[in-house]
Amino acid sequence: MKDDPNRWMWSEACEMLARAERMHRQFFQPVRSFSRQPAWEPPADVLENEREVLVVVALPGVKPDQVEAAIDGGDLIVSGARTLPAELGSAVIHRLELPQGRFERRLALPAGRYSNVRRTFADGCLLVLLSKAEPSRG
Repeated sequence: MKDDPNRWMWSEACEMLARAERMHRQFFQPVRSFSRQPAWEPPADVLENEREVLVVVALPGVKPDQVEAAIDGGDLIVSGARTLPAELGSAVIHRLELPQGRFERRLALPAGRYSNVRRTFADGCLLVLLSKAEPSRG
């Protein structure tokens, strides 16, 4: 099969599509949430530099007032709900890939203390910026 580049490329392309489908199912599968209600988990990134930790949670179509974010011990918990717009209530659905309903994600934060927590929405994502607290001297 490796002697024929067309067959090899086709095989690689099919494997990449299968991998992407598995990742999609992994991120958007229902899970048992910490509140004991069925929920889906949105994908997230956690980034850190010397001054801050940035958490980015993908929440397309979710209104900012439908999202709660709280620190619980060393974790950030993001929860809320994604619902179809009322205008689509009687629509015929041809394809529905974005999950609906309750979501919840618990993300372990890097060890440390945080002095300032800011949250915003941009480009369909919740951005949570945590400023690292200065170490106490004494």
